[in-house]
Amino acid sequence: MTAVPRVLVSAPSSGHGKTAVAVGLLAAYAARGLDAAGFKVGPDQTDAAYLGLAAGRPGRNLDPRLVGPHRVAPIFAYGATGADVAVVEGTMGLFDSLAGRSETDSTAAVATALRTPVVLVVDVAAMGQSVAALVHGFRAYDEMLWLGGVILNRVASDRHEQLLREALDDIGVPVFGALRRHELPAALPSRQHGVVPVLHRGVDAYRGVRRLGEAIAATVDLDRLLSLARSAPRLATEPWSAAEALAQARAAAPLPPGPAPRGPGQGAPGQAGPGQPPMVPGSGAGGRRPVIALAGTAALSYSYPETAELLAAAGAEVVPVDPLQDEELPEGTEALVVGGGLPESYAEELSANRRLAAAVAELARSGRPVLAEGAGALWLAREFDGRPMCGVFDATGVSTDRIVVGYREATARAASVVAPLGARLVGYKQHRGLLDPRAGQTPAWSWGGGTPEGFVWRQVHASQLILHWAGAPEIAGRLVGALAVPGPLAPRAGAEPAAGVRNGPVAGPRAPRAGAEPVGGLRLVPSNRPADPVQSGARPGQGERPVPGGPDGGRSA
Repeated sequence: MTAVPRVLVSAPSSGHGKTAVAVGLLAAYAARGLDAAGFKVGPDQTDAAYLGLAAGRPGRNLDPRLVGPHRVAPIFAYGATGADVAVVEGTMGLFDSLAGRSETDSTAAVATALRTPVVLVVDVAAMGQSVAALVHGFRAYDEMLWLGGVILNRVASDRHEQLLREALDDIGVPVFGALRRHELPAALPSRQHGVVPVLHRGVDAYRGVRRLGEAIAATVDLDRLLSLARSAPRLATEPWSAAEALAQARAAAPLPPGPAPRGPGQGAPGQAGPGQPPMVPGSGAGGRRPVIALAGTAALSYSYPETAELLAAAGAEVVPVDPLQDEELPEGTEALVVGGGLPESYAEELSANRRLAAAVAELARSGRPVLAEGAGALWLAREFDGRPMCGVFDATGVSTDRIVVGYREATARAASVVAPLGARLVGYKQHRGLLDPRAGQTPAWSWGGGTPEGFVWRQVHASQLILHWAGAPEIAGRLVGALAVPGPLAPRAGAEPAAGVRNGPVAGPRAPRAGAEPVGGLRLVPSNRPADPVQSGARPGQGERPVPGGPDGGRSA
């Protein structure tokens, strides 16, 4: 059983201000000295980063599609360990789902699974008594939903506020606060398809979060809202554990020890052998902790915190690498993991770092694992927007003015360090850059009508599909297991730290609160360089059809 005071912030649709309110609530409670925890429903890593910045601990995503409905509550309990209050921000409208499965994947479904009261943020700029009809409809639509009250946004005047409060009082719905028009500061600047990520803004992100906290503290009854949060019942679940997740994955699909993979597409699911790395727990050869570099900072900042936690639990030493500033891989690097981001904003800087690009290419040629997903795959390509990149595989990336977004039920087209041949996993796509060709001679995945995507070569696995490793923890075990056989390493000097994971400051301009560090003490490199995303010119992409907007309609919620 887990006791966590909690509320979920949602809205009738995107654009009502729920992200700003959720971030402001966390900042306001943190300013009071409360230990807060922030969560985002769905796959959006940008909003989760702002929630984490406000709370002072990693913001985590609760996505039933990516991790499975049964893991949502345990991940929440783990991320909220020791918190005085947790704030969950929904996605899109309360009953909407990007996957079209509102009964399992919507914000309302997550609220029900977490037994969490919902606070509805409503933009009332063009609304009077109709607000009561709207809120009543949301309350009546799902009798299992616990609608705890509303926060009114963009109220015109005192008289307008009085009319709105009276209308909601008539249907018995509490009002926790009323924000005037323009009272929420423009602290979360938007780009074409969402909010500008935290690490692109540096210290400005911290200042914006602080201003949101001050605005919410001045207009919302925080004590009353905290009482609602404390009325949430205990959760009948135990916190998620990376070590237990790996143990369960090994039990479900044991892989006996075997030789390191020598090529893609060989072997059968569940068997060791060439192309099938063993899922070895704990450590590499000789009991050492293999070094796995994790790309981060502004250019490639999208990575779920569970990725590093699972790698550490599997026995790796997780060390960050900054593709913009580091000219070499960390000493002793045996594998590289690259997440998504906005490489189109930093194409020139990424291209200029030729020494690191050469080191990444050499690591791949030496047969060491190199994993890239989402927009991170563009960095490994031969070139992107006309600029040379790492050249790990022969493809050209190009920016477009539209975004590819949505879930994919993918099937592995080759045995690799990520998955055995034929494995089925659910991933997510959100990127503006497109690759040509979109798949190599040995594709990574296929979905839909058999459309191939991605590149598998030696122990390279690159694709624009994003996976949440908490939904497939065996990936971390397979990756560390593939390092059990000695092979070429990046140059290394000095002794390894006994802790296994190198410690340091948490990413972003705000340091973590005491007791809120990620398991394993992952060190992320902060970026204090404020930068506005470069809006590269639109060029026609090839392959997958992009769609306008993002999971929250392409704008700040």
